[in-house]
Amino acid sequence: MSNVIMSAKGLCKSFAHDGGQVHVLSHIDLELFEGDFTVVCGASGSGKSTLLYALSGMDNATAGEVLYEGRNIVKMKEKELAKLRYNDFGFIFQQMHLVSNLSLFENVVVPGYLNRTKKAAEVRKRAEELLSQMGVLHVKTHLPSQVSGGEQQRCAIARAVINEPKLLFADEPTGALNRKNTTEVLNLLTDINKAGQSVLMVTHDIKAALRANRILYIADGKIAGELTLPPYDIQDEKSREAQVNAWLSSMEW
Repeated sequence: MSNVIMSAKGLCKSFAHDGGQVHVLSHIDLELFEGDFTVVCGASGSGKSTLLYALSGMDNATAGEVLYEGRNIVKMKEKELAKLRYNDFGFIFQQMHLVSNLSLFENVVVPGYLNRTKKAAEVRKRAEELLSQMGVLHVKTHLPSQVSGGEQQRCAIARAVINEPKLLFADEPTGALNRKNTTEVLNLLTDINKAGQSVLMVTHDIKAALRANRILYIADGKIAGELTLPPYDIQDEKSREAQVNAWLSSMEW
């Protein structure tokens, strides 16, 4: 069995609204395993993105624990959290958040320079390799505004993994892409995972969910179900899609 890379115990997130409390996450217990491609699905407003942000330390939980390497993220101060997110976690978002006045290459190398664990020449070499792997090396000197959304997202993936994160968080990474670019980005994420990268992805897209070997369904702020699958194989996609659709229907999605 794979090692646990992160766990949550009794995780809650709520906020005040109209004189009452809205409970977005309610006493969630879960474990994330090293090398897994875990996907969180759920209806809009179910709490899936909030869960990702609470696990990654990008949002403060109201109660409970998020344990990573024996440390409780919930109790960390912001400076310690920032260091953790920077060194150990990678992030991909629906909106790419590339720096508009930096080239694609510069967007990737800057986090590597700031990490200060590798020499500048090593960072540049890794950035070149990643951009090549992502299929955007030929536009590395272009600004984000000069390339397509799919090329921007592939650059964002390179940026997310430049520092070799132990856990990659992806929040609707294909939500702003067309079908062709969605497939290309999912193929890249699948390849990264098969190379050993642990991934936690939030999505509402069934095609994206198929890439997971583990799917968690969240409803009303609680984990309502879990489906375990073998590693993704395009040859089995139709039967896999039928299985996932049937399961999601049983979850009343």
